[in-house]
Amino acid sequence: MTEHDDSFSDYLVRPDASDNRLSCEVQGIDHNGTAVTTRVVTEKPLTLYLNRQEIVTMMTIGDHPQLLAAGYLVNQNMLRRDDRITAIDYDDDLGVVVVRTERETNYETKLQKKVRTSGCAQGTVFGDVMENFDDITLSADARLKTSWLYALTRKINTTPSLYLEAGAIHGCVLCSKDRPLVYMEDVGRHNAVDKIAGWMLLNNVPPDDKIFYTTGRLTSEMVIKTVLMGIPILVSRSGFTAWGVELAKQSGLTLIGRARGRRFIALAGHDRIIFDAPDTGSVDENNTDRKSASHEAAE
Repeated sequence: MTEHDDSFSDYLVRPDASDNRLSCEVQGIDHNGTAVTTRVVTEKPLTLYLNRQEIVTMMTIGDHPQLLAAGYLVNQNMLRRDDRITAIDYDDDLGVVVVRTERETNYETKLQKKVRTSGCAQGTVFGDVMENFDDITLSADARLKTSWLYALTRKINTTPSLYLEAGAIHGCVLCSKDRPLVYMEDVGRHNAVDKIAGWMLLNNVPPDDKIFYTTGRLTSEMVIKTVLMGIPILVSRSGFTAWGVELAKQSGLTLIGRARGRRFIALAGHDRIIFDAPDTGSVDENNTDRKSASHEAAE
């Protein structure tokens, strides 16, 4: 097995670009009027129930519905981390997932107060999502070596994915040191985040030493969700919003954007960064990195 293949074996979960349920072929014409066939991602509704209450209908590519459901609920403060989940039932034909808990739940009042976020596919958070934000203390012992960051961006950007196959999709990756662990994709970056949150919850994975990587912009929503998950370091190949930076500083989150090749910008939490990789001067960005740049421009 080559070193390139070894980097893919690091993953516990990663995209399956060959899954025909997640993309399909569509015929069209190109700029010359020539007939072409291209792959496009699928998009379908998933209605989430918590016990007997309907919570939300999400547009998603349709993979990992149980993880998406659990992660959405925990990131919306509807599912407590100490809740006992008795079942997560999914019906593919109906497009319905039901999370059942031992605790009785009723969020009628909470559901009436919604905030539409800047996330693509019209992400939504509920009005009290910030209730626990100021009470969260992120690990002060967490560190990010620049050698880890450069290795992660290289591995992630060359991992076979639905984005490289069909585009029009976001990716998020849970990492430990220089190892990418869980790579999730979806039409909305908030969905990709929630899938990882669900995986962490259901597998009882501690967040204190983890790094979160996203292809999307570093908005307030991305910062809030990362902090609520307890992850101390957030990295993106894309850029920032002012409120996202302000919230990162407020929470003590390390916020790194425009991470490509051996370049990055950190706008919060600089004290966690260890500069252990030599300065190579110029940056040699491969074709995948250039694709990443065009992806950011399209967001």
